[in-house]
Amino acid sequence: MKNWQRNGILLGLVLAFGASRMPYEAALRNELRAGGLTPPPLEIETRERIGQTSSAVALGGLRTLVATFLNLRAFTFFQEQRWDDVAKTYETIVDLAPHTRYYWETGSWHSSYNAASFYLNDSTLPALRRREAWRSSIYRGRAFLERGIRNNPDDWSMLANLGFLLSDSNKFPAFRDDNATFAAAADAYKRAAATGKALPYVRRAQLYSLARVAGREKEALELAQSLYASRSNQTPTLLILLLVLEAHENPEADSAQRAIELFGSPQNAYKALCTHWQRTCERFPVFGVAVALQSLETTLAIPAERSILNQPLQAPTGPDEWFSK
Repeated sequence: MKNWQRNGILLGLVLAFGASRMPYEAALRNELRAGGLTPPPLEIETRERIGQTSSAVALGGLRTLVATFLNLRAFTFFQEQRWDDVAKTYETIVDLAPHTRYYWETGSWHSSYNAASFYLNDSTLPALRRREAWRSSIYRGRAFLERGIRNNPDDWSMLANLGFLLSDSNKFPAFRDDNATFAAAADAYKRAAATGKALPYVRRAQLYSLARVAGREKEALELAQSLYASRSNQTPTLLILLLVLEAHENPEADSAQRAIELFGSPQNAYKALCTHWQRTCERFPVFGVAVALQSLETTLAIPAERSILNQPLQAPTGPDEWFSK
C-alpha cells in the first residue's frame, strides 16, 4: 500500500471518529452550560465591543480577566461622568461574567444613583432634559438589575437591591405609579427572603414596602404580626407600622394606649409617632396616628402651640418640584 493511500485511510478514520464524537460532545457541552459550569460562546457583538486582543483572551478562557480590565475602564468613565459609556461598558462586562453579582449591582448603581444624581443637579441642562435624563437613568438601572436577576434568579442580594431601589424615596417617584412600585419592591424582597440566604432585614423591608400598597393592608398586618413575634424584628418602624395597620383593621381601637404598650411609655410613644407623622416623603400610612397624637398630647400636657399637629408638614416632593427650574 502506498503512503498516500495509507494516509488517506488514516485521515478518513480520524474524520469518522470525530464525526461520531460530535453529537456526544455537543450534548455534553450543552449540559455543562445549562449547569453553569462553562460559559456560553461570546456573541459577535460582544467580541466586536471588546476588541480583537481582548476577544482572543476571552475566547482563551480568561473572560473574568477581561471583565476586570473593563471594570477599571468603566471607573474611568465614571470619573469623567460619561454615563452612557459607563452603562455600555457594564453591558459588555456582564456578557463576559454573567454570574458575578458585583458587576450587575455596580452597573445598576451607576445608572440609578450616580448618573441620576448628576442629572438631578446638573444646572447646565434645561429642566425638562434633566428630568428625562434623570428618569431614564433610573429606568436603565432597574432594567439592568432585573436582567441580572433573570440570569441569577437565586441571588438574594440582587433581589434585595431591586427592592431598595424601588422603595427609595428619591427613586420611586420616577416610576409614576406608587402603588405598583411599592408592590414590586415588596415582591422583590419576598423573593429574596424565599431564597433562604437573605439577611434578616429583608423580611422587614418587605413589610415596609407592602404597608405602602393601598388595598393590601390586611396582608401587611399579618406579616407585621408574624415579624413582631421575634424581638430582633421590633424596630421603631415595624412597631409603628404594626400600630397603624391595626388601626386600619380596627378604627375603634385605642391607638394611644396601643402605642404606649409598644414603646413602653407615653413619652417614647409620642416621640415615635411624631417622627412617623413627619415622614411624609416616604408615603407611609398614618391610620390612627393623629388621634393617638391628640390623646398623648393631652396625657403629656403639651400646649396647643407646641402640638405636632399644628406644625407645618413638609409636602411630599417629587420630579415636579425637583425640576421646576
